[in-house]
Amino acid sequence: MSDSLAHARTAAVATAEVVLDGDVARPSRLTVADLRSRPQRSAAVAFECATSGVRHHRFTGPLLHDVLVAAEPAFDPARRKDRLRFLIAVSGADGHRTLLSWAEIDPDFGRAPVLLAVAMDDSPLDGAGPQLVLPQDRCGARYVSGITAIRVNGGYSAWT
Repeated sequence: MSDSLAHARTAAVATAEVVLDGDVARPSRLTVADLRSRPQRSAAVAFECATSGVRHHRFTGPLLHDVLVAAEPAFDPARRKDRLRFLIAVSGADGHRTLLSWAEIDPDFGRAPVLLAVAMDDSPLDGAGPQLVLPQDRCGARYVSGITAIRVNGGYSAWT
């Protein structure tokens, strides 16, 4: 066996990373393995897909809220309900993007159990990257596969 073929067989498979940044004290790069090390939740979901009808899957991963809280969003403790002005932008490798409000995922408000899935139907997503899963959504349009970036933004101007 040639050295290059042996190297190719033993080289690690490229691991997808998610850049978590924005208005957080602890920006980071997260892999599926990093996300798998956090407390896991599972959700059996059914959602409508415009191209293939109703889809049924089981996803496992940490709650988006828990991952973002660990990044320490820059909430102003002097401003009552400051966290409600924050937005969360999620981008996928295929260019798919979606936006959520902090209130949707906050346990004191919407309490949506949004997952950063690390497995779909018991198959790990290490190579593809995590998937955003919104079990409460009837339509699958906000499910983002192969997440590459999550940006927390609380810096836009307040409305007057």
